[in-house]
Amino acid sequence: MRLFRMFSAVEATAHCDLPCGVYDPAQARIEAESVKAIQEKYQANEDPAFRTRAILIKEQRSDLVKHHLWVQSTDYFKHPHFEKYPHLHELFNKATKQAGAAGGKGSMDPAEGQKLLDYIAEIDKIFWETKAAA
Repeated sequence: MRLFRMFSAVEATAHCDLPCGVYDPAQARIEAESVKAIQEKYQANEDPAFRTRAILIKEQRSDLVKHHLWVQSTDYFKHPHFEKYPHLHELFNKATKQAGAAGGKGSMDPAEGQKLLDYIAEIDKIFWETKAAA
């Protein structure tokens, strides 16, 4: 990015699109916690109307998890991160699939919600390692 100041150019670089603090796996984790909580509530309630509503809300939350993971993967993490953590691409792939039909959207089993939270915890660990190194 080039900033121009009174006829002279100043070079500025950043590893992300906006100042740090915008990209945090906590956003995905919060939505994933909601997915798991809805899965648990679904199991505890036999009311068909409640269950239908729970499924709809859980699917919306699952989509938000995927959104936050995609943003983290594409906007925060850069090539050097993926070189240092060669399993990071696969980890994001597993996490987004777990948020989708494989788990979050495709299952009402809280164990699947926990798998999603476990993947996000791994991403979170790497994220904070990269932040500490910056």
